[in-house]
Amino acid sequence: MQAHRPLWARLAATPRTLLLDYDGTLAPFVPQGMRAPPYPGVPDLVRRLMRRPDTHVVLVSGRPAELVASLMGLDPAPEIWGCHGLEHLNARGELTRLPLAPGLQEGLDDAEAWAEARRHAGYLEHKPGCLAMHVRGLPRAKADFLLTDTAAAWQEIAARAPLELHAFDGGLELRPRGVHKGHAVATMRKDASPERVFLYLGDDKTDEDAFQALGPRDVAVLVRGEHRPTVAAWWLRPPAELLAFLQALLDLPEGINKGESP
Repeated sequence: MQAHRPLWARLAATPRTLLLDYDGTLAPFVPQGMRAPPYPGVPDLVRRLMRRPDTHVVLVSGRPAELVASLMGLDPAPEIWGCHGLEHLNARGELTRLPLAPGLQEGLDDAEAWAEARRHAGYLEHKPGCLAMHVRGLPRAKADFLLTDTAAAWQEIAARAPLELHAFDGGLELRPRGVHKGHAVATMRKDASPERVFLYLGDDKTDEDAFQALGPRDVAVLVRGEHRPTVAAWWLRPPAELLAFLQALLDLPEGINKGESP
């Protein structure tokens, strides 16, 4: 982080919005069906950052927003965008969802029926407006077969329904066309002041949409044990470097533009 001293100096002089992915960023990956708690120390740092008048903390996740709130265990919970931006849980705890296009649920039902017929239903995760096939923790041959089998069938379903098929680290997901984490970032960026700097921390390919929605003054941070091709300018290895980064944000001088809204 010392190589980015000019940026740290700029962050110290401007309000900021801290956008945090959950799985793989704030919490380790776990086999399908399990709910990973955040890394030790993360909830306390996030809680303290939420109390700063110059920092707006927002979680952005592929999981349902209320599940992320439960996993973080913060009271009050931060603002959360869930299901890749399909859901929004505001700071008052009010949940809203984007309307689903006609035919979308029918497409998800067809994808689930196919998985049940192929005896793959045990690897499914159901989310509002989304359906995911998880292979994390499976033997390599089983995982490869499941991904290949699912991709062929779900791509055909996505072609006739308002759905898109996306790969993520550990599986495949069907979700509404045009709905991704970048939508959430663009929505917040549009309503924020030009002076505010956005920092987005994410690990997965699904976070690249969010990275690309950031403005020229904003900062994309890859949080991952191993580097991969990315547009992110920074790379942190969790959990140690992640915790150090959050602590460095917490250590910045406080009190910049207290009256400015996020």
